[in-house]
Amino acid sequence: MGAYVKLLEYDNIDGMILLSELSRRRIRSIQKLIRVGRNEVVVVLRVDKEKGYIDLSKRRVSPEDIVKCEERFNKGKMVASIMRHVAEKTKTPMETLYQEIGWPLNKKYGHAVDAFKLSITNPDVWKEVTFPTEVVKNELQSYISKRLTPQPTKVRADVEVTCFGYEGIDAVKNALRAAEAQNTADTQVKVKLVSPPLYVLTSQCLEKHTGITILEVAITEIEKNIRANGGGCVTKMAPKAVTESDDAELQALMEKRERENAEVSGDEEESESDEGAVAETI
Repeated sequence: MGAYVKLLEYDNIDGMILLSELSRRRIRSIQKLIRVGRNEVVVVLRVDKEKGYIDLSKRRVSPEDIVKCEERFNKGKMVASIMRHVAEKTKTPMETLYQEIGWPLNKKYGHAVDAFKLSITNPDVWKEVTFPTEVVKNELQSYISKRLTPQPTKVRADVEVTCFGYEGIDAVKNALRAAEAQNTADTQVKVKLVSPPLYVLTSQCLEKHTGITILEVAITEIEKNIRANGGGCVTKMAPKAVTESDDAELQALMEKRERENAEVSGDEEESESDEGAVAETI
């Protein structure tokens, strides 16, 4: 007895994971170990060519092998998707694309998808590739640039900056400007006011850890400048990568604080007008 599966990397041929090869531990629930429709990493135990049987094992696969196999499988899927697109657009057989492009790149760079990503910044990758036609070359390079160009990651940090000394507001402004003074063409730090004393620092980079480092340096500059004037800087949220939902929450918070400030200003105007009316009566 066992679980019948299809081998995705081998044209969906049938195989079987023996029940004794599902887990090293005692099996209490098969559903927790293997489920219909879920991909699993397995190793081949035996192949009976005459009967067409392929016996597989799940328990003999190490966690490290699972990670490597899934990474290789996902890369292969991406390459296949790109090749299929080019084949359909240029009416070129996929086997020809693999023979002329995919397999040579696999041999030289370890995997074709790694070569594709490298080609975005280093066109020399294509020097040793023999394209079937110029149309195939243009379509492949165009599609790779659209699909594999890395998207910038947004990194954010929240800080509270205060100064009750003589310099006051000017000291806070100068400290925040110091954070932006390190900006270059590739690295930009932007400072936004939520409501005093809370400020938001943001930066966009291709690498998340680079953006985090940039904001850490910016916060250090703020702390150094504000403390020199007798103020303080407290990090309310350490630098981290944020999503669109985080941006939406920040925008909602800024709008809320803006409405609160507007209401306070309105109350002050009303109180001033009331005082004027009383004075006229007297």
